[in-house]
Amino acid sequence: MLSYLLKRNNDTTFLGWRMVSVAFLVDFIAVGFFFYSYGIFFKAIAVEFGDSRFGVSIGVTVTQGVGAVLAPFIGRALDRFPLKNVMACGAISVGTGFGLLGLVQTPLQFYLVLGIFVGFGAGAMGQLATSKLVSNWFVLKRGSALGIAATGISVSGVVMPAISAWIIATFGWREAFMTYGLITFLVVVPVVLRLVISRPEDVGLLPDGATEKGVLPPPKPALRTRDFLSQPNFWILLTVIGLLFGIQSATLIHMVPQLTDSGLSLVAASGIASATAGFGIAGKLIFGVLVDRWDVRHALWLGIGFQFVGHLFMLFVEGYSGFLLGACMFGFGMGGVVPMQGAVVGAAFGRESFGRVLGAMRPPMAILHLAGTPFAGWVYDVTGSYRPAFLTFLALYLLTALIVLALKVETRSKNRARKPAGDPNESAIN
Repeated sequence: MLSYLLKRNNDTTFLGWRMVSVAFLVDFIAVGFFFYSYGIFFKAIAVEFGDSRFGVSIGVTVTQGVGAVLAPFIGRALDRFPLKNVMACGAISVGTGFGLLGLVQTPLQFYLVLGIFVGFGAGAMGQLATSKLVSNWFVLKRGSALGIAATGISVSGVVMPAISAWIIATFGWREAFMTYGLITFLVVVPVVLRLVISRPEDVGLLPDGATEKGVLPPPKPALRTRDFLSQPNFWILLTVIGLLFGIQSATLIHMVPQLTDSGLSLVAASGIASATAGFGIAGKLIFGVLVDRWDVRHALWLGIGFQFVGHLFMLFVEGYSGFLLGACMFGFGMGGVVPMQGAVVGAAFGRESFGRVLGAMRPPMAILHLAGTPFAGWVYDVTGSYRPAFLTFLALYLLTALIVLALKVETRSKNRARKPAGDPNESAIN
């Protein structure tokens, strides 16, 4: 992949898929290194600091909470400044944060580093930025492109739990974080600075590789904050995504501790986490295509359905195989949420406002999103079991499915494309 990325740009070649590859790599590190690996670090950090599972769960909340608070400002910066500059600043912050996590001596220091460095950095280089980049380069194939880019997160989830478990067992959790910081500095920063191009128009190209503007839907003008805040789609989408992200985060973060509590080794438990992420890859690719072709509500219901059934298996089917099957179904449904979020925002609000809209969604969405992980940790501390938390999540899936009914956004490319100029009888989409 790196050799492909580092090839010299050709002004006559559509570079959108190269931007997708960059987004894939950045998501792999910005989200995957921390999000999918945190459950592997969980017990080691708790033992060293003498903290409860609720306390260690707060680390995720702090990181994502800071990112959510800063998201409106980061979103504005992404719409205003070259994307490579914002993303490079984020990568430097994340790399510094991972390095400092290897040196902290107290829980307070741990949380401060997560919030100040990792929280800001992941927000500036991660999904908000990569979704903006891909959405700038694709209009008609936005869902598919976002789905491919987002698989970087899931691929990281496949490989990183096992790698993290090995590094922690062999060297320690501090050394693992420091290794990830070094990789961020040596790989992400140079790739972003050299390759990221904010918009196809900056190099004389058009989105989707179009040869004329007539095949693309008319661009939406930049919206003022009060304009998109007054639209029901804004609030419906942030509620749906916030609830789903909250359930997903809690399930993934607590999955490994839950499995090791049942007697599985760390390696075996991390294998189930990897399988979950692996099916997430398939989910991102398939749902990315579906959202370009289906009513977005149908795609969301299908994703929610897979997650719901997956949780039923993890709750009520005993044994390793039952939990594994449930985790795989959950991962498949979970995978589709990321590309659908970006596709809906892009279709409803346009490229010019993408960063501001998605950034403005993050703080209220975070109230729902960030509650899931500490809630599950608190339930465990009080009851000695994760089961009540999982039962609550089942009820929330049903609530979310009902809210989706109110979503009114057209994401299907065949209904949004113009007919090519001079050829009124042919569709703009093959």
